[in-house]
Amino acid sequence: MPESCRLFLCVLALISIGLGAIPCGASDVGSKTIRCADREFRYLLFASSEKTPLPAILLLHGAGDHADNQIEPWKRLAKKEGIVLIAPELPRDPNLEDVAMKVFHCIVEDAKQRTAIDPSRIYLFGNSAGGYLAYDGAMLESEYFAAAAIHAMVIADEYAWIVKKARRKTPIAIYIGDGDQFFSLARVRKTRNLLEKEEFPLHYIEFKDHDHNYYALADKINADAWDFLKPYKLPEPAAAIK
Repeated sequence: MPESCRLFLCVLALISIGLGAIPCGASDVGSKTIRCADREFRYLLFASSEKTPLPAILLLHGAGDHADNQIEPWKRLAKKEGIVLIAPELPRDPNLEDVAMKVFHCIVEDAKQRTAIDPSRIYLFGNSAGGYLAYDGAMLESEYFAAAAIHAMVIADEYAWIVKKARRKTPIAIYIGDGDQFFSLARVRKTRNLLEKEEFPLHYIEFKDHDHNYYALADKINADAWDFLKPYKLPEPAAAIK
C-alpha cells in the first residue's frame, strides 16, 4: 500500500463519523452517478440556469459524512453569489486517495456538460478528511484548482513533501477551532508554517471555543472562505489530466 494511502487510512480511522452532520432536504439539488476510474461515483450539483460561465466549488465532506450534508449549508450563499456547487459522495475507502484527482477531474468535467462553469475559477473546499483530499488537490492539481479552503485538517509530517509537487502556489485558507478534538492548534500551526515557508498565499483563522464540528459555524466559515477564494483565477484554462 502506498505511503499516502496509509496516511489517508489513519485519517479515516481517527475522525468521528458524521460529527455534527445536519439533516438535508436538498430537493433543488440534482444528483448524478457516473463512472470514474473504473468505479461509480455519485455527485450532487447545485447550479442556476445562467448561461454565463460561473465559478464552481468542489465540496469534499468528512469521513462518514455525506455530500447532501456538505452542500446544504452552501446553497444560500451560492444562490446569492452565483456559485456552482459540486459535491461528490466520497466512499470511506483508503484506496480513494490513489485515484481521487482523476475522480475529481472526471466529476467536474461532467458537471461542465450540465451547467456553465468558468474553468479558471474552480475551487476546493474540504472539511476534515475532505480537507486531506483538498490539500492533495491544491498541491497535485495546482493548475486545475484556482484556490482551496480547508476546515479542521493538517498536512501530516510524513506527507510534507507534497508541497514540493505544486507547480503553482495555490492560495489556501485554513480554519481550525481551538477546541478541535482531533487536531491541536500546534499541529495546524505547523501546517500553516510549512505553507508560509513555501510561500503559498495563505489565509489562516483560529476560532475560539470551536471544535471539530464544521456545521456549528458553517455559515461563518463559508462566507469567509468565499471572500478568500473568489478573487483567485487561474492564469489560463487548466489542461486535462492525462
